[in-house]
Amino acid sequence: MTFTTSTFIIFLAIVYLSYWRLERPAQNVLLLVASLVFYGWWDWRFLSLLLLTAGVDYAVALGLAGARRPTVRRALLLASLSANLGVLAAFKYFGFFLDSFAALCRSFGWSAESPVLQIVLPVGISFYTFQALSYTIDVYRGRIAPVRDLVQYLCFITFFPQLVAGPIERAERLLPQFGVDRRFDAQKSVDGLRQMLWGFFKKMVVADGLAPFVNTVYSGVAAASEWELVWATYGFAFQIYCDFSGYSDIAIGCARLFGFELMQNFDRPYFSTSIPEFWKRWHISLSTWFRDYLYVPLGGNRVGARRWAFNVIAVFGLSGLWHGASWTFVVWGLLHGTYYLASVRSRRGLDRGPTAPSRTGFRELAGIAVTFNLVCLAWVFFRANSMGDALLVLRGIAGALASGSLEAPPVPGPFLWAAALCVGEWLQAREPHVLHVPEMGRPLRWAIYYGVLVSILFFANLDYTPFIYFQF
Repeated sequence: MTFTTSTFIIFLAIVYLSYWRLERPAQNVLLLVASLVFYGWWDWRFLSLLLLTAGVDYAVALGLAGARRPTVRRALLLASLSANLGVLAAFKYFGFFLDSFAALCRSFGWSAESPVLQIVLPVGISFYTFQALSYTIDVYRGRIAPVRDLVQYLCFITFFPQLVAGPIERAERLLPQFGVDRRFDAQKSVDGLRQMLWGFFKKMVVADGLAPFVNTVYSGVAAASEWELVWATYGFAFQIYCDFSGYSDIAIGCARLFGFELMQNFDRPYFSTSIPEFWKRWHISLSTWFRDYLYVPLGGNRVGARRWAFNVIAVFGLSGLWHGASWTFVVWGLLHGTYYLASVRSRRGLDRGPTAPSRTGFRELAGIAVTFNLVCLAWVFFRANSMGDALLVLRGIAGALASGSLEAPPVPGPFLWAAALCVGEWLQAREPHVLHVPEMGRPLRWAIYYGVLVSILFFANLDYTPFIYFQF
């Protein structure tokens, strides 16, 4: 069951109408049951895996509450880390490590063949694993107290709007929301629907509109023309942004229907004037997770220059590996780490906040252009099927730029929608989402809503296109 199917719309309507007829304890039970149904719709067998790791973390947190000896506390935390990361490694990385080890052996002339393993990756495992780990780590650090209400805790782990692709919520922010009374608020529901509508537009019109062209070119890079490679790379930049931020908008809006507030996950990242600024605005829930649970414990920027550079590269490299069991993802992460170090050392944009239209001059526009193209260059490794394909794409892009000519995109329609999206985000830079237009008169507001709805009905790609981040 995915957000863009009629099945989900029916499911959401049933849960929503039932939910607001209940009081809090029953509301939580309903949300838990609905979340388990939602997740089990893909493969009910993975429900046991989800509940098993959740049960370990629940027990570990309760154990931490009563443990006083440091050795016992560390052992309990290690149990949580082992359970969560062990399951993640077994399903997501076991085959990758075997293949890499076999390749290393062959490079030394040794005979080595890795077994062919067909391991189905549980959907959303990287997301709910990190969310669960943040809970036990924060309990260990004493930042939050463990929750004893099992239903409340399981709701935090399995909350269906953000279960499979985030935002990755922190326990100190989301968990208490399940412990307070929630009353129906029509304004919140309306705004939730508006943000969901914008998310559907991003996903179904822009991302899914670009997907066929991008997939065709990147599936046969050797046969594609140089300018097709250029436009497919730009197209993928908007495809992945609209696909993932569209999911986040739908998730945040859906949660608001039930009285919950999720964190913002994207903040117009392609208007960033530097790489550090980009990472303050792209997949915010993941970048802040790595900052708080890996970068800071490694020493952050409170160490010498060489150690700080190592910390940055390590975090970005692991971030790349988090995205997928492939060296192309690792290279993508390391490339962004290199960008980050170069940007900080040049002292450009390190402390700059989000760029506002009213204070954007030539220098800021130049920074946006350079940053966007650097990000697109890195996307080549993220999207390519292999390192060989990535190098072919880069060679084709270099050839197109060296030719001195300019060819229009082969499929202009989806790129025009991407341009319209950029205009909307630029004009609504200070609003939580593009369709939050409270100061406009009612006729204009409804004209905008209907315009977005009509564009979805008439221009959406109705062929099923899975959300890209489901594979992570």
